[in-house]
Amino acid sequence: MLGFGLSIEPQIWALVFVMIRIGAAFVVAPVFGAVSIPLPVRIGISGAIAFLVLATHKIVPPAQVFGLATFLAVAAEILVGLALGFVLQIAFAAPLVASELIGGAMGIGFASSVDPQNGRPSPALGQFFSIMLTLLFLSVDGHLVLVDMLVKSYDAMPPGAWLDPARLKNIALFGGYAFLAGLLLALPVGFLLLCLNLVVGMMSRAAPALNLFAVGLPASLAVGVVALAIAFPAMGDYMLIIIREALDAAYTLVLG
Repeated sequence: MLGFGLSIEPQIWALVFVMIRIGAAFVVAPVFGAVSIPLPVRIGISGAIAFLVLATHKIVPPAQVFGLATFLAVAAEILVGLALGFVLQIAFAAPLVASELIGGAMGIGFASSVDPQNGRPSPALGQFFSIMLTLLFLSVDGHLVLVDMLVKSYDAMPPGAWLDPARLKNIALFGGYAFLAGLLLALPVGFLLLCLNLVVGMMSRAAPALNLFAVGLPASLAVGVVALAIAFPAMGDYMLIIIREALDAAYTLVLG
C-alpha cells in the first residue's frame, strides 16, 4: 500500500518514476523536443528507455506516491532531465545566431518561416542551418548518444540526487558558446559581405547614383548566395564540431 491508500504495483511506480527524467530531457532536447513529434510518441520512447534503465539499474522509487520526499525527488529528476536536454539545445541556437548575422548583411533578414522544430517563426536562413545541423546530429548518432547519456546518468546521479551549483554554473557558462559558435559559423560569409558593404559604401559616396538599394542589395544577395555555396562545406565541418562540443558538455554534466 502506498500513500493515501493507493494500491500501485511497485514496478509500475518505478517505471513512471524513471520516465520523469527521460521525459523531461525529451521536452527540451533537439529532435525529440520538436513540436512535430506527437506526445504519445515521446511517452512511448520514454517508456521504452525506462524499461532499459530498469533492466540495468536497481532503481528504488520513493515509498509514497504523495509526500514531500516524493515531491523533492521528482523535482530533482525533472531538473536533471531538463539540464541534460538544455545543454544540447544551447548548441542548436548557434545556427540561429549565424543566420541573423548573415541574413542581415545579405538583406534577407525579413524573410522568415515557421520552424518545424519549435513551431515559431524564424529566419529562413536560420531554418536551413537548423535543418542541416539536425541532419548532421542524426548522421553521427547524436540521438543514440543522448539515450546512452540518459542511461548512464543513473550511475553518476542516482534518483533524487540534485545537481550541484558547479554543474549549473557550467550550463550557464556554456550558454556563451552559442554566441561564439554562431559568430565563427558566420565568419566566412559575414566577412566577405562586410567587405562588399564597405566597397558599396565607398562607391555610393563617390557616385550617389549608385545607392545602396540600386546596387548594394542585389550585389549583397548575389555575393551572399555564392559565398554560402562555396563556404558551406567548411560550415558543415564546423557544425560537426558544434555537435561534438555539445555532446562533450552533456557528458561532463552527467559524469562530472
